[in-house]
Amino acid sequence: MDQTIGIVGGGIVGLAVGREITRRRPGTTVVVLEKEDRVGTHQTGHNSGVVHAGIYYRPGSLKATLCTRGRLLLRDYCAEHALPYDECGKLVVAVDPDEMGRFEALERTARENGVPGLRRLDGAALAEVEPHAVGLAALHSPHTAITDYVAVAQSLAADIVAASGSVHLSTPATAISRVGGRVRVTAPAASYDVDRLVLCGGLQSDRLARLAGADADPRIVPFRGEYLAVRQDRQDLVRGMVYPVPDPRYPFLGVHFTRRVGGGLEVGPNAVLAPHRDAYRRRSVRAADLASIVTWPGFWRMAGQHWRTGVGEVRGSLSLRAYLRTAQRYVPEIGVDDVVRAGFGVRAQAVERDGTLVDDFRIDDLGGVLCVRNAPSPAATSSLAIAEHVVDALGWE
Repeated sequence: MDQTIGIVGGGIVGLAVGREITRRRPGTTVVVLEKEDRVGTHQTGHNSGVVHAGIYYRPGSLKATLCTRGRLLLRDYCAEHALPYDECGKLVVAVDPDEMGRFEALERTARENGVPGLRRLDGAALAEVEPHAVGLAALHSPHTAITDYVAVAQSLAADIVAASGSVHLSTPATAISRVGGRVRVTAPAASYDVDRLVLCGGLQSDRLARLAGADADPRIVPFRGEYLAVRQDRQDLVRGMVYPVPDPRYPFLGVHFTRRVGGGLEVGPNAVLAPHRDAYRRRSVRAADLASIVTWPGFWRMAGQHWRTGVGEVRGSLSLRAYLRTAQRYVPEIGVDDVVRAGFGVRAQAVERDGTLVDDFRIDDLGGVLCVRNAPSPAATSSLAIAEHVVDALGWE
């Protein structure tokens, strides 16, 4: 018997799940509910546009497995739908001898994850790839790419509609209940009864999960990422992407240089605690979001462990010179006069009650309701593979 599957969240992950359902189970009705007036509004539309190759993620984790497969699926999807996809390549650069231990560990991880074409470069070979970058050593990932994730999301939404599904915009889910063996999702203007429900709420994922009866643990703590734009006449100083060696204590990759498929070169993002889950303006605060942070024991435990890093991030946010000083370690010729403040993004980072930053993707099964509780980067890269994983978890096959 044909079923109706509901999806809450019109970002790239929710839309990928909807498309995968229509492909895997023709005849199934897919209903997507998105609270904004267009798809891909939040994390999908405010990230760096990078298609990751799997350098960073713990071998065997969902992130590692789904990133590797997701990159290939996304590459093929973009080719089939004439969407932008540019393998401009990436360098992960070590500039200090103290970083070499982390650099060596990162190389082992990348090789175990099968990152295609990976090369280790010394300082001279690094300059052949990026003539204006400096460092002691680098990992070169030639198949790391950039794309337009909003365009991908819009295409996925069109796929759902073409398969007789529906995408309802400006339709926030306000309640979730079980009625007669089905799941009812209530919105301000209507309710929707579905056989199964998938929650892909991103920045609202913990709140949606609680509506469905899940535990409060983990809680979403939002981090704002701020970008700088490099002026046009200086953009040729970086050919592709230049990244630092990340600190393994954090799921953030550090301030980096990234080209955009629409043109331009950006620096960023940093990671500053955001008092608003939609904090796309510098002084944006929402009382409910701030209260959600400060009343969560995990936040204070996290802050107690990592406050020095947090102070450094705030310093860079307040001072353009301090922000750029970090990036200049890798491309010293780009100075303060070469950049302007650009856009913002907000990352949904799940934090456990004990203060642990949730590092892997997390999907909870509540019986009839699947909750994507944590899907930060590389979720966009992995979206089509996450969709396969979620549809497998629905138990049809």
